[in-house]
This record gives sequence, structure tokens and C-alpha cells, in this order.
Amino acid sequence: MPTFDRNWLNRFLRRPPYVAGLLLALFAVSFQPAAAQEASRKVIARTAPSYPELARRMHLAGKVRLEVIITTGGSVKAAHLVGGNPVFENNAIEAVKQWRFEAASTETKAIVVLEFAGQ
Repeated sequence: MPTFDRNWLNRFLRRPPYVAGLLLALFAVSFQPAAAQEASRKVIARTAPSYPELARRMHLAGKVRLEVIITTGGSVKAAHLVGGNPVFENNAIEAVKQWRFEAASTETKAIVVLEFAGQ
């Protein structure tokens, strides 16, 4: 029966940095969710997000990344924040849920990036 070596992490970290980086990158790519690897569907209709009042008062600007689930008919079934300032989250999700995509044979996931310019 193999024994558990408690020092494997120390030996791994003592290797040249490029080896550890390469191994971690390969691990990340091989276990990436299938949804992130899907081809994106064409947007037919977009609705621009409204600028949040709090962000206006704080002079905030930035990009928001949302993961959206698109139905076979092209409407957005669900959306959630995966990156960006949470101040913009509700307005971004409200806008994206009104978007329409081209129809497809299966439900798909996509990453959508919205930019909020300072106002």
C-alpha cells in the first residue's frame, strides 16, 4: 500500500517556477467547464443597462462579467455576476435578461461583458 508523503507540496514548490506554472495552467484548462468552451450565440437585440445612482454619486465606472443561460428560443433564462463591481450587478442583470439571442437546438451558457462608463 502506498504511503502518503507529507512533503509533496514542498518538493513541488521547490521546482523551477515555470514547471509549477505550466502544471497549474494545464490543470486549469483541462478542468474548465464545458460551458466556458462553447461557441457564443449571436445577439439579435440588446438593451443598454441603466447607470446605478450609487455608482453615479461615487463616480464609479468599470466592466461587469455575467454568465448567462440562454434558452433554445434565444431568451435569457438566468444570469449571475462572475466578475466586476457588485454595484453594477442588478442593473446589468436587468438589462441582459431583456436581450435576445439567435435560436439554437440546445440551451447554452455564455459570458457577457457590459461596460459602465462614468457619468
